Amino acid sequence: MVDLVTQYEKIKPEVDQNTQHVFQTAQFINGPEVKDLQTELESYLNVKHVIPCANGTDALQIALMALDLQPEDEVITSDFTFAATVEVVGLLKFKPVLVDVDADTFNISLEAIEKAITPRTKVIIPVHLFGQCADMDAIMALAKKHNLYVVEDTAQAIGSIYTSKDGSKHAAGTIGNIGTTSFFPSKNLGCYGDGGAIFTNDDHLAQVMRSIVNHGMGKRYYYDRLGVNSRLDSVQAAVLRIKLRHLDEYTAARQKAAAFYSNYFSNDARVETPVIASYSTHVFHQYTLKIKGIDQYACQDYMQAHEVPAMIYYPMPIHTQEAYGPENFNHEDFAVTNELCTSVISLPMHTELDEEQLTYICQTLESFLNQAV
Repeated sequence: MVDLVTQYEKIKPEVDQNTQHVFQTAQFINGPEVKDLQTELESYLNVKHVIPCANGTDALQIALMALDLQPEDEVITSDFTFAATVEVVGLLKFKPVLVDVDADTFNISLEAIEKAITPRTKVIIPVHLFGQCADMDAIMALAKKHNLYVVEDTAQAIGSIYTSKDGSKHAAGTIGNIGTTSFFPSKNLGCYGDGGAIFTNDDHLAQVMRSIVNHGMGKRYYYDRLGVNSRLDSVQAAVLRIKLRHLDEYTAARQKAAAFYSNYFSNDARVETPVIASYSTHVFHQYTLKIKGIDQYACQDYMQAHEVPAMIYYPMPIHTQEAYGPENFNHEDFAVTNELCTSVISLPMHTELDEEQLTYICQTLESFLNQAV
């Protein structure tokens, strides 16, 4: 699904120079590379504060820890997402409230959010799924109406740009009270291990979260609050600084590959290509098709047998997973998610795809469809 080896070969001299400098100076934790990455991300995203941390899941957890919530406070988020978004809510003893998604964008449904709000609701976590922003104008209006926090999960959409109704443009993750992201290697901006970051324009929240990531310390050995050990190491920061310089180039390559896929299947009634919302650019962390009436796993097996690593994101809704208490949810409330989990298939999507590869991938899927549908 990704070709990190070829990508590395193209930036090898830059990456090697930066990482070697870390080894030579032996400033492995909170060294200059981390501070420089923080500054460069703040500039790239046009946000006041970036707080690097150890991974994307920690970023979400730290964001929620900073909001002074109480046990059993409710956090609304999407049912069609990776488990980390919901996992941190349960770990902190808050109540995850799962809602359905939009059938076109796969992002959280505004109607479903509004129906789910109760007096115990405190936070909305929109997941900017597969590479484009949720409808943040509407979400922020809803949050303001009900006095709720908004924490954006931007793990799959860094670099995506949201255009508000007033024409202003904002980087994904910089619109809500807090934004979070992951630097897992396969992400659009990925390091060579685990990593993450938190974004905010709120000075107070930034101060609290900087303390939380480092054991709750403000001044060294003075503990202002309960914290965690979640620091981005300098080697990963050194890699990310180089890759950040190439991120717009990487985004353009993904968009070009996505346009090839969409054009190839544009006249195929069996296939629904991704819908790009009018208010957001799409950076295509995944390129996900809807194909109704097929056996997804048979399709995946066929593709893999022909050396195309197609994937199913996601095969089961969160509300059906044992860890999250399926008995607490009404299966009928998730009509769109239930359908997506039986009809989606994701094609390879990365920065190194060429036209020959793209053609072969499309022809392989078409061959399966001609046999199966």
